[in-house]
Amino acid sequence: MSARSRISCPRAALFAALLGASGAALAQVTVTDPWVRGTVAGQRATGAFMTLTAASATTLVGAASPVAKIVEIHEMAMDGGVAKMRAVQRVDLPAGKPVALKPGGYHVMLMALQQPLKEGESVRIALTFQGQDGKRTTTEIAAPVRGLAESAQTR
Repeated sequence: MSARSRISCPRAALFAALLGASGAALAQVTVTDPWVRGTVAGQRATGAFMTLTAASATTLVGAASPVAKIVEIHEMAMDGGVAKMRAVQRVDLPAGKPVALKPGGYHVMLMALQQPLKEGESVRIALTFQGQDGKRTTTEIAAPVRGLAESAQTR
């Protein structure tokens, strides 16, 4: 069964709609080194990581993926010696400055996963950006899934 056939019609329609405006974002934001941390059976959430570089000041305001029912932008930060993760509404991308979405910092959280994600697979993620003019654009990326041992070495 293909990944496409496993997603329900409403989510597939939303994903397709988000991809409809993808052309402009591709030219404005460069996505490098995307990857997703692999999961084990029963694990329902994981993170997606990448580096974003915007040609002009832009903001990451959302994400979607057919492999997860819930996709949010999260931040991991230390608070009194305790690591805490929380959803954020946006990540600012200053013009020309790379912004790393990485373990221990900002990342895309994939929750309520449809199935385990195995090393060697690829995960489609639609990223939504908002320019200073308020216009939103969406671009799709394909992020390879890294094995648990490999992704642990990138911390």
